[in-house]
Amino acid sequence: MSQPLRPSLARLTSLLTPAQQELLLRSTVLALTAVLAFVVRLFSVLRYEAVIHEFDPYFNYRATRVLVEKGLYEFWNWFDDTSWYPLGRDVGGTVYAGTMYSAALLFWVCRALGFPIDVRNACVFTSPLWASLTTLAMYNFTNEIAGGCDKTPGLLAAALVSIVPGYISRSVAGSFDNECVAIFALIQTFYLFLKAVNTGSLLWALACCLGYLYMVACWGGYIFIINLIPIYVIVMVSMGRYSHRLYVAYSVVYVLGTLLSMQIRFVGFQAVQSSEHMSAAAVFVLLQLYCLARWVQSLVPERTFREFLRLLVIGSAAALGLVALVATGTGYIVPWTGRFYTLLDPTYATKHIPIIASVSEHQPTAWASYFFDLHMLTVLAPLGLYYCFTALSDTVVFAVLYFACAVYFSGVMVRLMLVLAPAACAMGAIGATSLLRSFMTDVKGAMQESRMWNGHAAVSAAVSPSTSASLGSSIRSGRRLRVEIAAVTILGALLLTGSYVRHSTWATSEAYSSPSIVLLGHGPEGRIVIDDFREAYYWLGSNAAEDAKIASWWDYGYQIAGMGFRTTIVDNNTWNFSHIATVGALLNQPEERAYPIARMLDVDYVLVIFGGVLGYASDDINKFLWPVRIAGSVDPNIRESQYLTRRGEYRLDGEAAPAMRESLMYKLCYYRLRDINGGVDRVRGHKIPHLDFSLQHFEEAFSSERFIVRIYRVKPPRNRE
Repeated sequence: MSQPLRPSLARLTSLLTPAQQELLLRSTVLALTAVLAFVVRLFSVLRYEAVIHEFDPYFNYRATRVLVEKGLYEFWNWFDDTSWYPLGRDVGGTVYAGTMYSAALLFWVCRALGFPIDVRNACVFTSPLWASLTTLAMYNFTNEIAGGCDKTPGLLAAALVSIVPGYISRSVAGSFDNECVAIFALIQTFYLFLKAVNTGSLLWALACCLGYLYMVACWGGYIFIINLIPIYVIVMVSMGRYSHRLYVAYSVVYVLGTLLSMQIRFVGFQAVQSSEHMSAAAVFVLLQLYCLARWVQSLVPERTFREFLRLLVIGSAAALGLVALVATGTGYIVPWTGRFYTLLDPTYATKHIPIIASVSEHQPTAWASYFFDLHMLTVLAPLGLYYCFTALSDTVVFAVLYFACAVYFSGVMVRLMLVLAPAACAMGAIGATSLLRSFMTDVKGAMQESRMWNGHAAVSAAVSPSTSASLGSSIRSGRRLRVEIAAVTILGALLLTGSYVRHSTWATSEAYSSPSIVLLGHGPEGRIVIDDFREAYYWLGSNAAEDAKIASWWDYGYQIAGMGFRTTIVDNNTWNFSHIATVGALLNQPEERAYPIARMLDVDYVLVIFGGVLGYASDDINKFLWPVRIAGSVDPNIRESQYLTRRGEYRLDGEAAPAMRESLMYKLCYYRLRDINGGVDRVRGHKIPHLDFSLQHFEEAFSSERFIVRIYRVKPPRNRE
């Protein structure tokens, strides 16, 4: 079949102009890149099944079910009385619903086309599908930065972002968190804004506002956009690159974008009241004053203008200062959130908000993470930054600011590596194409000179052979070194690209495609699937009363509600600090003191995660100091030092502190461990000596097959005699 196919392709290409052939080739490559972005994220589905990953995605899945089954109106007015008992949660007013809308849209479209998909599968495949859309947005964004007719940087950036581990970490199939759709919204918003800046068109500015609305609906990281764009405007004005196009783009995006963002219930008036949004408002006012000054300058003499400018600066500064003082004093301007303070001061959360510091993704980024999540982009991105500085334009200035801010924030919080990855792909693509283009020019020049010299030698060889030979030798020696360097560089680039593909594929399949809900072990017969979590949640849903209340550390609240279908005391929303502290006190107090807390919270079951039997390190014992710290931030009687040895060490062997041995968490995790495996804790690596205890107010109700999940029933109070 290949023989008839070649003439057909030849006839087809002969009917197309060179520009059309280039467009066809570029479109084909871009489509294949989008397919690659989708396919590479399916390892978890192939290896396990279509399952939701991690913790937060289970709430998004549960909320999407409500949206699909009950409709938009019921979703916005949904008050979830099965979470944060007895407080409940106004879900419609405390959620970024863009993620749920995206999955619901996929569900409705598939159903309309006749594909029998359920809500869970729609949620599972939302991440890979939106990752494919991100490659298209990345193509447009990078080309807008690079400018010109050459679309090579955009194609390379799309290929890089399709498999970059830093982005794959939050967009594999089943990773149904807000960021899985928000990165597409982020890049698309930036592209539309740059398009508006380049053209000065109201239409592109309006499109940017819609993109910003989608970003606000998806993720709280929209704060990055509404602060980066004002910084860009200030830098542009300071560099003398102000233009009418910039004025139109920013004014429309700020005014209309702010009004649209206020339609998201979770944002509301925060868009004009919170401190995180004040920089955008201040830059908007300053931009209007700058335009006023330029207009007055064009109408009056220079001396008059200087006096006017002096009065304008003094009056504006006084007016803005007075407004800020009054708004802050009256409480109209809401202070910065703890997460925002942490971005400015990495030590803030550790000192003042331990619940933020307890989250692993809020920790500072190690150097190794950059090489693992970016690979060769750690070298190519700075190279692209260099080339950007050699050819500054309006869009390049934005790209430089985006990259610089992303590098800083990714260093403060490992979670924000997700924001850096697209910027590194754009910069890396610009650096790689610029470098290779210069070397390819040398190779092409050498080939052309070789052909020219061969023709010249054929004509002049009969006249003066010795002269011809010496001329050829001098030309070849002059070009040989650069050609050899170019060839080595191109070969090195190919090898490095191959290494990048292998690393990204391995990181996707091994590091980022393993759901926390299903574990994978290795035994004599090969891989073993460890399904203790779903086993325990199924037990809860089948055996606990429908109105049973489950207490656990907040990490597992969304999973209990999403798979166990039972009421939880706290969950991953972490909006009520004192309520979480109360649960922390329940877990770190002795059983006699913990029981009244459990009765006060109306708890029926207490769930703990223990990996000592299997060797699962992410258990509650390893997290135990965080419940202590969080509870201690509310109750000063609870101090971390009580649970440490005299040398300040956290130990569970014979030197374990008495408060640690008496805590409810210790007893619920190590209960009957001596009967199970002789008292050996495989995570901590030693035998636990203090196991001679019994439970008075709690009784074991269920332990999973490998004792990872242990559920205890709270005994009813004894009748009075």
